[in-house]
Amino acid sequence: MMKKKLWGGRFSKATDALVDDFNSSIRFDSRMYKEDIEGSVAHAGMLGRCGIIPAEDATLIQKTLREILQDIEDGKVTFLVDAEDIHMNVETLLISRIGDVGKRLHTGRSRNDQVALDLRLYLRHACDEVRALIKELMETLLTLAKEHVATIMPGYTHLQKAQPVTLAHHLLAYFEMLKRDDKRLSECRARINVMPLGSGALAGTTYPLDRAYVAEQLGFDAVTNNSLDGVSDRDFAIEFCADLSLLMMHLSRFCEELILWSSHEFSFVEMDDAYSTGSSIMPQKKNPDVAELIRGKTGRVYGDLNTLLVMMKGLPLAYNKDMQEDKEAIFDALDTVLLCLPVFTKMISTMRVRRDVMLKGAKGGFANATDVADYLVKKGVPFRDSHAIVGNMVAKAISLSKNLDDFTIEEFKECSPLIEEDIYEAISMETCVGDRAVKGGPAPERVQQEIADGLRYIQTL
Repeated sequence: MMKKKLWGGRFSKATDALVDDFNSSIRFDSRMYKEDIEGSVAHAGMLGRCGIIPAEDATLIQKTLREILQDIEDGKVTFLVDAEDIHMNVETLLISRIGDVGKRLHTGRSRNDQVALDLRLYLRHACDEVRALIKELMETLLTLAKEHVATIMPGYTHLQKAQPVTLAHHLLAYFEMLKRDDKRLSECRARINVMPLGSGALAGTTYPLDRAYVAEQLGFDAVTNNSLDGVSDRDFAIEFCADLSLLMMHLSRFCEELILWSSHEFSFVEMDDAYSTGSSIMPQKKNPDVAELIRGKTGRVYGDLNTLLVMMKGLPLAYNKDMQEDKEAIFDALDTVLLCLPVFTKMISTMRVRRDVMLKGAKGGFANATDVADYLVKKGVPFRDSHAIVGNMVAKAISLSKNLDDFTIEEFKECSPLIEEDIYEAISMETCVGDRAVKGGPAPERVQQEIADGLRYIQTL
């Protein structure tokens, strides 16, 4: 005898076993069991409160749902593929325990608005979870920055040495990126926190639902304004995945620098043994595999975002089965970020910084050339003329295999008679960094202020 689906009243033939497996989403949406039950408890309470179902039935449904939740968490429940998804699995369990009373739960709702609710509840928590890990990373960056306010290193453009900065200043650039990531996720959470339940399949319902009550019970700020949009909107999921993609881009850029910095050619940092791996054939190798994996996994999150965008781009209103494909992409992006953030934080907190090599690197490559030009400007030379003078000076230094710091005063004066003995102090690495005291610059007092501002920001989280 055919086993009837909860939706199978108009069907005279069972779905093929292959279709059951193909159509089922329980293997991945089962992770939303808590959200599904939380939403159902609130929905049942509202149905009873509004007199749509008997109050005693609502109470029994709520009690049984909480028992099912506990059983799931205790590992006593096996989800069924032929029940299709987490919603039907929970409802099937409910009906098996309390019979016809359990069949009242689905009054006034559809799986379409139910899944939209579950996903919003799930991603609301996911935003909080990711933001907590971002906060830990930001705290680690501030701790490292405090230690390296005076650690001078070369700054780069085009991966060519440009001007000296400090490691603290460099780290705080990533702090700013993470601050934007945190703010984006906070704003995304606000857009997630709108309740779709009550939208029905697409056209609402004839039952006198109290949507505001359910929203209040579930901690939503508002309810959706349009039932069609309520069930078919996945902007919030795409935005969440886009925010994760930006976050991973920032981690990946940092990882790329750490990979370079830990190479023999740079030798600016050394990764801790606990966050490095060796070679199966070359005994001398110490590979920055953690950083490389994070860089690689960034592309995976980008792929998840692209999956969502392509999935949604041609869908007419309202709900379409294509939208079942949203969860695997969202969950994969989230899982990847939750995997990468903690290990990245520990990796950078344990790396060894080679201050002497960074300083030596800053002194090479004419990173203080702009400061020579600025020196001449302060002597009254127009900047474009000073730029040309220093360009010729650098060409001369290259021919002599010297740094600008190594010029004799006579060699300086051959380039410009305006140069005096004070040039050496003016172009020292410490002066080059310390004189850049404009807001946002690498001067120690500015960096200290930036660290203090960062600490204040974290205290608001």
